[in-house]
Amino acid sequence: MKFGVVTFPGSNCDDDCINVTNNIFNIPTDRLWHKDSRDLSTYDCIILPGGFSYGDYLRPGGIAKFSPIIQKVKEYADKGGLVFGICNGFQILVETGLLDGVLLRNSSLKFICKNVYLKLENSNTPFTNSCKSVMKIPIAHKDGSFYCESDTLKKLEDNNQVIFRYCNQKGIVDSESNPNGSINSIAGICNKNKNVFGMMPHPERCSEDILGNSDGKLIFTSIINFLSK
Repeated sequence: MKFGVVTFPGSNCDDDCINVTNNIFNIPTDRLWHKDSRDLSTYDCIILPGGFSYGDYLRPGGIAKFSPIIQKVKEYADKGGLVFGICNGFQILVETGLLDGVLLRNSSLKFICKNVYLKLENSNTPFTNSCKSVMKIPIAHKDGSFYCESDTLKKLEDNNQVIFRYCNQKGIVDSESNPNGSINSIAGICNKNKNVFGMMPHPERCSEDILGNSDGKLIFTSIINFLSK
């Protein structure tokens, strides 16, 4: 088993992701530079980490989608490879069209950094098969409000592509628990084939007990369990 973590200019969570996969789970993990155009078929999962690729100039993910490695990520995903985008990685995935929708400025128009609760909506994916029904995961973003047109939203809901919603500690989804104004409180979605997944919260930042929370570890456990089968 082998993971690859893509680093763009401005990425700042790539080391966190590599720490989780390489040091906590002992899975060999390569750092992949954004200009790399190598074949990715030797990897079992590709992670697009959080940060501010290209300084978020133009808009988050708007420039990163033109990086040479993205074409290889698309080819990899089209062949069924697992692709996991976290925060800025999620923004890049929607910009490339690998996931539906857009990520808009937070309704507060402010950068938000805090712990939130997520309600698991679909445990039957490679990324969530070991997750709890309610998880505490931190967010850190200014452009995290998920939006899509009504027909796209219906498709996402009907196909069980909505993976996580913002909720309160008891798992109740309400407007008070929605930190950024995302439509239907959506915090993470996958593609129709369930092999591409993006979420705004940062599971790599809460995957060790020493950090006071290890709920995020369950997402990485899910990926490894899926690949092990």
